[in-house]
Amino acid sequence: MTTPITRIECGPRMSQAVVHNGLIWLAGQVGTPGTGVAEQTAEVLAQIDRLLAAAGSDKTRILSAQIWLADMADFPAMNAVWDAWVPQGHCPARATGESKLAAPGYLVEIIVTAAVA
Repeated sequence: MTTPITRIECGPRMSQAVVHNGLIWLAGQVGTPGTGVAEQTAEVLAQIDRLLAAAGSDKTRILSAQIWLADMADFPAMNAVWDAWVPQGHCPARATGESKLAAPGYLVEIIVTAAVA
């Protein structure tokens, strides 16, 4: 028997989330260009909440997070928003790095893997 694969918000290039064998993989989430890193981070985290809910989970079930910043100088501002959002006692494994993102206005991109609730 084959375990089903569920694709959420599947477009012509990618899905925003894929669920298989009790795990959820989210595509990289970005905010609205032209806003600051704190605003973009808050927007990205709201998108993550929405996608995890659509997949039958929530942020307490995040296993890992990869965070890409266009400029590491934004690390403290991004962390302030992240720290207010992540539930204490449920912090995922996390890595943060600097990278040139897909468009110049993107300041932060976050990718998470979570367990189904």
